Amino acid sequence: MVLLESQVKLKTGSIAPEFELLGIDDKKHSLNDYSNYKGILVIFMCNHCPYVKAKVDALNELYEKFGNEIAIIGINSNDSTDYPEDSFEAMKETAKEKGFKFDYLVDETQEVAKKYGAMCTPDPFLFNSQKQLVFHGRIDNAMKPDDSPTEKTMINNMQKLLSGEKIENDFDPSIGCSIKWKEN
Repeated sequence: MVLLESQVKLKTGSIAPEFELLGIDDKKHSLNDYSNYKGILVIFMCNHCPYVKAKVDALNELYEKFGNEIAIIGINSNDSTDYPEDSFEAMKETAKEKGFKFDYLVDETQEVAKKYGAMCTPDPFLFNSQKQLVFHGRIDNAMKPDDSPTEKTMINNMQKLLSGEKIENDFDPSIGCSIKWKEN
C-alpha cells in the first residue's frame, strides 16, 4: 500500500477542469450538470481503500448536510483491471451498501484525475459557484483509518463557502492510498 499526500496542481482560484463521465446510474455526467449549485465538491475515491472506507459516514454526513446546496461528486479513477474491487459493477454495489446518495462516477481513462492533480483516495476539491477552487484538502483531521476526528475540516469549509466567508487554510493535505494508475 503506497501512502500519498495530496499535491498542488490546481491552485486556489483555478477553474474546475471539465469532465464527462459515466455514473453508477448509467448516465453521463458533466461538470455543467451542477451549475445551479452554490458549490461543487469533487472527491477522488474508490471502493477498496481503507482510508475511503473510514470516511463513509463522513461522506454521507456531507451529503445529508449540504447535498441540496453543494453538489457532491465521487470519482473513481483507479485501474479496475489490477483492482477488480474498484470495477464499475463494484462501485454500484458499494454505493448501495454504504448508502451513497451522491453521484459516483468512473474515470476510465484516468484523464480527469490527471487534470485535477489527484494523488490519493480520498482527495477532495471544493469549488465555489463560479467553479473556482476554494479548498483542496482533507475531510477531517482523522488521518489514519482508526483515528477519530476531532475537527470536521470539510464541513467547516463548506459552511464558510455558503456563508461567504474566506477559507484561510485553502490547502490542508488529505492522506490516503495512492490512485492506482494503469501501467502504460
